[in-house]
Amino acid sequence: MKKLMGTVAFATTLAVAGAAFAADTIRIGAMPVGSGWYVAAAAIEQALKPVMGSTPVEVIARGGGVANPMVVEQGKAEIAMSNVATSVWAMNGEELYQGKKATHIRSLVGGLNPVYMAAIVKNDFIKKTGLDTMDKIFTSGKPIRIVMKPQGSNVPPTVDLILAAYGLDRAKIKAQGGEIIQVNPEQTPDIMREGRADILLDTVLKGHPMITEVSLTADVTFLDLSEKALKKLSENGLKAAKYPEWFKGQKGPTWGADFGTHLIARADLPDDVAYKVVKTFIEKRDELVKAYPAFGAFNAKDAAKPENNGIPLHPGAAKYYKEQGMM
Repeated sequence: MKKLMGTVAFATTLAVAGAAFAADTIRIGAMPVGSGWYVAAAAIEQALKPVMGSTPVEVIARGGGVANPMVVEQGKAEIAMSNVATSVWAMNGEELYQGKKATHIRSLVGGLNPVYMAAIVKNDFIKKTGLDTMDKIFTSGKPIRIVMKPQGSNVPPTVDLILAAYGLDRAKIKAQGGEIIQVNPEQTPDIMREGRADILLDTVLKGHPMITEVSLTADVTFLDLSEKALKKLSENGLKAAKYPEWFKGQKGPTWGADFGTHLIARADLPDDVAYKVVKTFIEKRDELVKAYPAFGAFNAKDAAKPENNGIPLHPGAAKYYKEQGMM
């Protein structure tokens, strides 16, 4: 997997370039505008502003599942959205982090919502080729045009794993006459609508704005991830699971792979600030769900569970959970 991923240094540089705020600002690591995490971080920002008094709260509209643990580690954001799997990899210096450890990251709130890796295919492609399953698509040897997020997201390394499950990589896809297209989320619906890509490999969750637009305007089908793909992803920290029928183009619950989602912080974030963030998230859950429906899956009683955090809790978070009898 390490050879497939490239260096995390590039992802981190991409994520934090130009992010320069005052040291006393609470910066929330998210993803580019148009992504689900940008919406999530904006919702958290609005919930925190009344609580933080004179301390500014800002969303960093870049980064992603791969970059955010290192963004926090390097002090470029005080808190950030992250995936449980990638946080664990980052803390241990495993997989795509190639030995670069994020030893100072801590979890604040676990079990925010499941995030599933999904395969979304243009119906025109299926009709033209007859390739209506992942196994058929990736063993056919036919040209395939794949669109996905840029480096810095957890999507590209996950796509590399899916390809590896079939003995493929990006170079082989191109050698077969295919194409790898990496763009920011706001560009993806146009690419799918206009038929410039055959397959969108991306993360999905309830209410995701870009995925919703693709499903409503691009005439697509959501395919189950194959057993081969799920096995490979499970070996690398993701959990095989079905996501509900959330989008047009699904024929029912669909097999995907869950990354898990949590809110992380640096270990040196003051305990009282970490406490306020956790308290705000839990006590303003209903408000957050209105802005970001995927948070509807969050259950406060599960927020401190080790399996929903993956890495140690921040002491300020642990204090809140103990006071509330949650741990």
